Amino acid sequence: MRKQARLARVLLATQYAHMLEYRAEIALWALSGLVPLMMMALWIHQADTAGGLGGAGGAAAGLSRVDLARYFLSAFVVRQFTIAWVVFSFEEDALQGRLSPMLLQPLHPLWRYLSAHLAEQATRFPFVMGLMVLFLMMVPWAFWIPAPGRLVQTVLATGLAFAVNFLVQSLIAVLCFWSERASALERLHTLAMLFLSGLMAPLEVFPPAVRQVASWTPFPWIIHFPARLLAGAEVNVGEGFAALLGWLALLLPLTLLLWRAGVRRYAAMGA
Repeated sequence: MRKQARLARVLLATQYAHMLEYRAEIALWALSGLVPLMMMALWIHQADTAGGLGGAGGAAAGLSRVDLARYFLSAFVVRQFTIAWVVFSFEEDALQGRLSPMLLQPLHPLWRYLSAHLAEQATRFPFVMGLMVLFLMMVPWAFWIPAPGRLVQTVLATGLAFAVNFLVQSLIAVLCFWSERASALERLHTLAMLFLSGLMAPLEVFPPAVRQVASWTPFPWIIHFPARLLAGAEVNVGEGFAALLGWLALLLPLTLLLWRAGVRRYAAMGA
């Protein structure tokens, strides 16, 4: 256990130092995740139109402008800490031959990608908090302080949501053993993520049939559920955590199974 803890500490420290060298680029990555805040402006305008221009009580699909602002601000924060890019890193490593020496080392390559993600999140944190302060200054009427219990639940849910999204991306990345361009499949995943996760709109505005279909995918549990928790909205906490744990229980063994099958057919030089 002591050896594993030391290994994890060294990996995280190394990756964090690496990410600090690219903090300007990470700031741009944080800015590239402004889709929820753009959608917030559109939905608040729709809410104001429904309730009268400038009206604080306008509603859109049963959500007031305050509810919408808090939801999209929460979705922005959750999205920043659930992003995964394993597909692109793994595909590049496989095509350029960097994967071969990784496979010869007594450390599963996915641990390297996981530590890189966690280090990047630590580097991203101050930029995200700064953007949150900036946008709350622009919409001070939406300011809120989450209850301590909800904040703890949000942190746990966001961590599990990141784990689910990381495994989904890893599952797609493993397909690089059979196809050199698994990133093409990832683009389909991104489209589904945009529309079914709650990034473009709260799931409450979708027809019941669409919400039912979305609930059987991991997408709403990755964004919508933690965002609703952070925003202080009514949400079935038990159902959300059960769904996240269920997807983890499904994706982890499936990813490891496909990994073993892929490594057996991997034939790059040096492997």
